[in-house]
Amino acid sequence: MKKNYILALTLGLSIAFVSWQKSGTVQSNTFKKTHKNNSGASTGKTGAPGESNCTECHTGSVQSGTTENLLLVGNAGGPITSYVPGQSYTVTLSMSSSPSKKGMQVTALNSSNQAAGSFSTITGGGVAITNGSGKTYANHTAASTLPTFPGWAWTWTAPATNVGPVDFYVATNKANGNGNNSGDLIYLSSHTYGSTVGIEENKIEVVGEFNASFSVENSTIYIQYSSLINGKNHVNVVDMNGRSVLNMNMGTSSVGVNKDMIILPEYIKNGMYIVQFFVDNYSMTKTIVVER
Repeated sequence: MKKNYILALTLGLSIAFVSWQKSGTVQSNTFKKTHKNNSGASTGKTGAPGESNCTECHTGSVQSGTTENLLLVGNAGGPITSYVPGQSYTVTLSMSSSPSKKGMQVTALNSSNQAAGSFSTITGGGVAITNGSGKTYANHTAASTLPTFPGWAWTWTAPATNVGPVDFYVATNKANGNGNNSGDLIYLSSHTYGSTVGIEENKIEVVGEFNASFSVENSTIYIQYSSLINGKNHVNVVDMNGRSVLNMNMGTSSVGVNKDMIILPEYIKNGMYIVQFFVDNYSMTKTIVVER
């Protein structure tokens, strides 16, 4: 009788131990996943020259962010297209779509791909500032990845001296909210701002007789100017909200009269735009009206 009692007790304890093990295993596998980049990606993911982008961590595809990434740089007077050295501006970034979860990283570089100015946070802007490889980056925070967060904002202090055009390289993540790194869309864009210092002087000494006009017949911007140098050409078309809608390299100018043409993509709507044209670091601007 005693042996039977001991045997039954031992069997009962064994069953209880096995049940406890299974229960513990089930509990350990039901944890909630937390995205490892919830509070900002590691530096160097903007798609700038020499950098990777967010697909290094997300198994998604890269898309053009020309219409998705809405970047504005401005001050109390409104959006700007050219900066004053040493002055501080507010940068805002939003996405034209409304993803279930989102993220971003931005850096500002000069034509030598070195840091141009510095970033600092704004209360409630949903941005964290990080540094790496001599560059400054604006990143999302955990709170600003939610769809209820309207957009990101931070302060950019322009370089203390004129460094020519400054490019803001933007990478945003349109996440699908599945808790994994798969199936996301990465949008890349760049937005150029020139310096106001010495523009008039540069026009007279190096580049002059600049004109830009729009032809409705073939939806083309025609550009003509005279140059005293062989320089690299770059064009930036900006809308009246300060948003860059077209940004592209145009080859090299020759000494004398130059003519270029740009066929406008269909996504550029009718309205007034500022054409910024650069020959090396020499900038010229002209306002045009697009009316198809």
